[in-house]
Amino acid sequence: MLVAFSVSPAGNGTTSVENANGSVHDAVAEAVRIVRDSGLPNQTDSMFTTIEGEWDDVMDVIKRATEAVGKYGSRVSLVLKADIRPGYSGELTGKVERLEQAIDEMDEYQGHS
Repeated sequence: MLVAFSVSPAGNGTTSVENANGSVHDAVAEAVRIVRDSGLPNQTDSMFTTIEGEWDDVMDVIKRATEAVGKYGSRVSLVLKADIRPGYSGELTGKVERLEQAIDEMDEYQGHS
């Protein structure tokens, strides 16, 4: 399964380290470190971290990342999007590779270079 998630602190906590400009990068960095240390395939972009693995493994990592972010505020915002496709792995990159191939084939068919 693939799960794209975004987690960030919200509210005012006694241990909040949110910057004056509203940045939550320290909290997000802690969450991403947990994902990377998990050993599961993952990718982070400006909006989400996507992680690939078995249900229990992925959800355990997301839970630990969410708990780590919790110390930065009195609340936590968590957004999840999952692609659950039993029997498939390597989809973190496979889906993008198939998309790029389809674009290349369209370009060739339409005469684009």
